[in-house]
Amino acid sequence: MKTQHPKLKTHLFSCGFFRHCTRTVLSPTTPHPPRPTRQPTTTASKPDSASSSSSTSQSFTQWKFDLPDSPILPYSQPEPDRKPEPTSKPPPPPPQPISSTNLQELFHAVELQLSIGSYPEQIAALHLLERSLVPYPPPDPVCPPELMRGVVRNLKNKAAAKPATKILLALCLAEGNRHVAVESGAAAAVVETALELEAASAERSLAALELMCTVAEGAAAVRAHAMAVPVMVMIMGRTSARGKEYAIGVLAVIYGGGDNEEAAEAVAAAPPEEVARAVELALQGDCSGRGRRKGAQLLKVLQEN
Repeated sequence: MKTQHPKLKTHLFSCGFFRHCTRTVLSPTTPHPPRPTRQPTTTASKPDSASSSSSTSQSFTQWKFDLPDSPILPYSQPEPDRKPEPTSKPPPPPPQPISSTNLQELFHAVELQLSIGSYPEQIAALHLLERSLVPYPPPDPVCPPELMRGVVRNLKNKAAAKPATKILLALCLAEGNRHVAVESGAAAAVVETALELEAASAERSLAALELMCTVAEGAAAVRAHAMAVPVMVMIMGRTSARGKEYAIGVLAVIYGGGDNEEAAEAVAAAPPEEVARAVELALQGDCSGRGRRKGAQLLKVLQEN
């Protein structure tokens, strides 16, 4: 009995029937299982049978080798519905233009707060005046001198300088308010605070100063200030293109007009050749078109001096 078992085992493995079974059923590379020898009686069922047979073979092959082109993914929970992100609200519309009568009443109220109000009340009053003036600068009403003095005082206040420069520039757009600003000491205050202000606030204050220079008393006040030329020269080296334009405009007023005494004071404050070098350096950098035209005119005046 023991000598016959190896032969029986060898005979089974060499059996053609066993080879046929392993090739047709167990081999994952076989595309289709063998068709049965007996055909079904209904011909319409042949495609279904073939499709089922093909699916069975394919699913077995994928399970066996885990093909990458059609993997069987593990079960996963469905993602919850995400809430839509809230959209940002549109900015509020600007206030409507204020009438002349209401503006005079606002001037009086802010003037009162700047005179006797507490520090937070003064800051709030400046912001209220800023919101009323900046969108629609008044062309006609003249600012009361006491209110203008309160605005000028706040140029030296770090917390209030931003709204104060906006108010000053909006008021100086009207020629009548330029006289009031010069009489209130605004020209000297801008010269003395421009280097300490933030970039945007310094730019606005210089724009207001150039507007003040369009009236005779404003130009005279700037020429008479000993720090006007040095401050404008320093501003040109550290400010934006618009700031350079305004500083060059102020220098053109200082060197381009006035009587001999005023011109002598300006030359004593800063020699023309030094100012010319500063202007040339400013024009080599970022500068607006109007700033370049003003700079060319100023260089011509400096060369003549």
